[in-house]
Amino acid sequence: MTATSARKVAVIGSGPSGFYASEALLEAGAEVDLIERLPTPFGLVRFGVAPDHPKLKSVCQNFTQIAGHERFAFFGNVTLGRDVTVDELRGFYDAVVIASGSSTDRKLGVPGEDLRGSWSATEFVSWYNGHPDFRGRTFDLSCDAAVILGHGNVAIDVCRILSKSVDELRQTDICAHALEALAESRIRDVHLVGRRGPAQAKWTAKELREIGMLSEADVVLGESDLALGATCEAELADLRGVAAAQSFKILRTFEGRQRERAKAIHLHFNLSPRAIEGAGHVERAVFDRCSLSGGAFSQVAEPTGETVSLTAGAVFRSVGYKGVATDGVPFDGRSGTIPHQRGRVMDGAAPAPGLYVAGWIKRGPSGVIGVNRACSLETVESMLADFADRPSQAPGRAALRSSLAARGVRPVDFTSWSRIDAAEVAAGAALGKPREKFTSVDTMLATAFGGVETVSQPCCA
Repeated sequence: MTATSARKVAVIGSGPSGFYASEALLEAGAEVDLIERLPTPFGLVRFGVAPDHPKLKSVCQNFTQIAGHERFAFFGNVTLGRDVTVDELRGFYDAVVIASGSSTDRKLGVPGEDLRGSWSATEFVSWYNGHPDFRGRTFDLSCDAAVILGHGNVAIDVCRILSKSVDELRQTDICAHALEALAESRIRDVHLVGRRGPAQAKWTAKELREIGMLSEADVVLGESDLALGATCEAELADLRGVAAAQSFKILRTFEGRQRERAKAIHLHFNLSPRAIEGAGHVERAVFDRCSLSGGAFSQVAEPTGETVSLTAGAVFRSVGYKGVATDGVPFDGRSGTIPHQRGRVMDGAAPAPGLYVAGWIKRGPSGVIGVNRACSLETVESMLADFADRPSQAPGRAALRSSLAARGVRPVDFTSWSRIDAAEVAAGAALGKPREKFTSVDTMLATAFGGVETVSQPCCA
């Protein structure tokens, strides 16, 4: 395929699924333009991966190599719907891939979840990871105890960040504003609560093991908390339950530990949120005690009639992410995803011509970073099958650049992002950290376009 006949594809969203789709398209000979709302790429790798998990962020090196391809261009600082529409992109390109992820949180649907002191884990994670949209949030950590609702990896990340020592966090790329707030935290008891049992928890063994190795916190778990019914035993013995069985072995090592450190992580199972209560601010979380019923791998939590109350001044809700609708693209509000068949966006019973989807907005918020590769490959395979043998007639990149220029939009290319990257790393090195992220879009743009010397505040509000 020659440069003039290469298929031209726009990919919306620069997280893992967007980069993996770009990689597959480049290997197939396409020309790819990756469009991102923020001046910085990498999506949830930058804003979702915990600061004390640097190895997970090493995938950015692979993404940077992809960005160096001669048929690839990065268009940061371009907002879909404001700077360019999906319909315009469909006119500019042979195909458009929506890889915008799941950017909001699911609601509990219980009384009191909007009280002051009740936050989504999405907000908290984005705040301590320096997402510009969340820089101005404040979190009152002056209480003695916090409740985290959820038994997934994000819930454990929140638990670990609240329980780690400031000295440990200071060596990570956690943002300065978050480090300052956590240094003043008075939280000493963290309750990690799930509505089903230990055999159904969704965290990974690695994440679970880490909370048992904290320097300032003990894991508190009673013997009765790990009692299993016959169906749960069957799940752990099944090949499909290998990961859960590994986690259960780790839980056994926590059993009966005595609290010796200043902080404690309390693990609770079979508790379903009933209400969050308080006089204008969170004072307690109330739960229904549950028992499990149903067959293996399909058990549901049913209230027993007993209620349990946990005193706490902060609640973090970690019950899942949810995608948001994009103008001009079909959307399933219940699942928070774009309806599709093998990556082809479906408009009712028929595929929407030239429109595709990849990543969490395609399949829902599940799986680790690497899972997005197979997801994106499936989408690209469908796209390539849909392409006819005739050469591309789409104007592609030239049309996008012309349209953005006419609207006064100056995109950040990958070279400009590299200036931001270098300045953040330099700011971090001065503090003994891997990097100090910029949390202001204005600061990012000043660095990208004006040079590092124009930035007086490396991490500004």
